[in-house]
Amino acid sequence: MLEPFPIIEVPPDASQHIEDLGTKEKFWFRHQDLGHCLFKKARPNTGEDWAEKIAAELCELLGLPHAYHELATLNGDNGTISPSFLCKNGSLITGNEILARRLPSYPQDLRDHSQHTIDNVLNAIGGSEVNLPIGWKPPEGISNAVDTFVGYLLLDAWIGNTDRHHENWAFISVEDKIYLAPTYDHGSCLGRNEPDSKRKERLITKDVGFSVHAYVEKCSSNLYARVRDKKTLKNFDVFYQVRQRYPDAARVWLDNLAKVSSNDTLELFERIPSHRISKTATEFAQKILELNQNRLLKLRDTLL
Repeated sequence: MLEPFPIIEVPPDASQHIEDLGTKEKFWFRHQDLGHCLFKKARPNTGEDWAEKIAAELCELLGLPHAYHELATLNGDNGTISPSFLCKNGSLITGNEILARRLPSYPQDLRDHSQHTIDNVLNAIGGSEVNLPIGWKPPEGISNAVDTFVGYLLLDAWIGNTDRHHENWAFISVEDKIYLAPTYDHGSCLGRNEPDSKRKERLITKDVGFSVHAYVEKCSSNLYARVRDKKTLKNFDVFYQVRQRYPDAARVWLDNLAKVSSNDTLELFERIPSHRISKTATEFAQKILELNQNRLLKLRDTLL
């Protein structure tokens, strides 16, 4: 029997500092063991809490630098807590700020984020002044920030992360040095928002257009191929394009993905307490991981 992930109880009187980013109820507080932590309340019946926890554990299996998450409760409400990954005197510079400095017109329209292209993002991260994430030891073959970000994009394609928008990647500035931030904010993944009734239908249907396979193929990113495009790329297509530009880094991350078995991922789901995730949600998420992993690993044969 696997030991369940711990659930940390946040004190009702935890000192609160409202977090500006995003739309969920969240605040910073100091935990006696974990230090400065962000509590995020999970909206009811959304699976945001288990998705965030599982995604962090999958990052660990891939060897990616990532924000850490623990399941938590506050006054009976489910959520997660995440220790701050900022070091002393460090400040976070989010992607929209980074691109606005490089592209004077970014964003041209608050409703049009099409300048958030693969090229613009990778060119910003690929600058010589951007260092590897602080305190992280990269796998052999990964030597710079953009190589690392290729791994973030592989993660997105694997877990079906639909939320890599321009505030969900960042740099950390410390004493005139710039570092790539760990990957963070993965709560929109693994089909966590689907009701169990639809999950069951997709798992058993003979309708190809409603299958889990069709579901994963429709998973969109927040990155565009070209400025002024109307639609974002699919997550798989983002990594497909990136692996052509950075084949060596792509191979490293694909090789790491190949080492992860379905038993490895199932053990993670089995450690989520049963009152936080249903068996159907686990089966559906496992199928997403299996299908996406198979699609991604086929790309290894296309690398030079």
